[in-house]
Amino acid sequence: MDSTLLAQILEQDNQPDYRRRQIETDVFGHLISDWAQATDLPAALRTKLTECVPLSTIEAIDSGESRRGDSTKVVFRLTDGEMIESVLMRHNDGRNTICVSSQAGCPMRCAFCATGRSGFRRNLTVDEIVDQVLYFARRLNRNDQRVSNVVFMGMGEPFHNYDAVLSAARIMNAETGLGIAARRISISTCGLIPGIERLTNEPLQLNLAISLHAPNDKLRSQIMPVNEAYPLTDLLSAVRTYVTKTRRKVMFEYLLLDGVNDSLEQAEQLAELLFDSPLFHVNLIRFHRTGDFRPSPKSRRDDFLLRLKSKGISATHRVSFGEDIKAACGMLATNAKSATKKMERKPNR
Repeated sequence: MDSTLLAQILEQDNQPDYRRRQIETDVFGHLISDWAQATDLPAALRTKLTECVPLSTIEAIDSGESRRGDSTKVVFRLTDGEMIESVLMRHNDGRNTICVSSQAGCPMRCAFCATGRSGFRRNLTVDEIVDQVLYFARRLNRNDQRVSNVVFMGMGEPFHNYDAVLSAARIMNAETGLGIAARRISISTCGLIPGIERLTNEPLQLNLAISLHAPNDKLRSQIMPVNEAYPLTDLLSAVRTYVTKTRRKVMFEYLLLDGVNDSLEQAEQLAELLFDSPLFHVNLIRFHRTGDFRPSPKSRRDDFLLRLKSKGISATHRVSFGEDIKAACGMLATNAKSATKKMERKPNR
């Protein structure tokens, strides 16, 4: 929903202040899919909203369901024609996690990431971010389910669009919004220290995840150019300050790439980086091939995990979702031309 346009309509009509609260309840609480369903609003206002304020700033034009039925990827078209992707992940314990995008494309150019190879086009607005979650909330609501978690791990670097991401998170968390607990909202960054420093001082208790993927500066700079600007010593210093001030656990995401970052020696280097805080946790992620890199064999992934644990590091293998629909970590990369062709062939969902 375009909140700016909505405010203009309410002001033009001289609507009372409580009208905005009614609309927030209808949109976020009742999860209406059509303004006609907002029966607490005057009929004339419902008609005007239908004509002037679309309920969503994004349009679902294609979707895919994984073979296991545990994930759904949706391609959205924005009002200017840009394309983004979001993913619903269904957990065995009943949780429903939405992986949202914060940018169309990504400027960070990580070598293993399909989104980074697609280039950066623009930041998403607050409404475009929130509308991704609203889309899935409405979809889940049809089966009496709800969104339980949100992760900013889709297309883009969230801290490169900090203000919009934090504003969207506040709406998701607010009682007048989607009412998702702050501790169930996670932001993943490739290591933008200014964003980590700002999050350190935020009152909202969001989760922080760091995309690390290498245990030393030389290798990390090769596969993650951001490391040139924010090397590991500086990055870990900012993270330790975050932990000291917030007492919040930090997740370190580590994609295991065959022959690149998965040796036992590199596991020991990683342990040396992270040994000093019980609030550090390593999520080892099975890589899903998107380019020149290959996933580490299972035996090496298991050995890497055991070596970290032997060094006293809290670590787990992260559950993988959506590889067969290109919805897993690092695989989101909407091809606008391809998506447009699909849109022309298929009815809107």
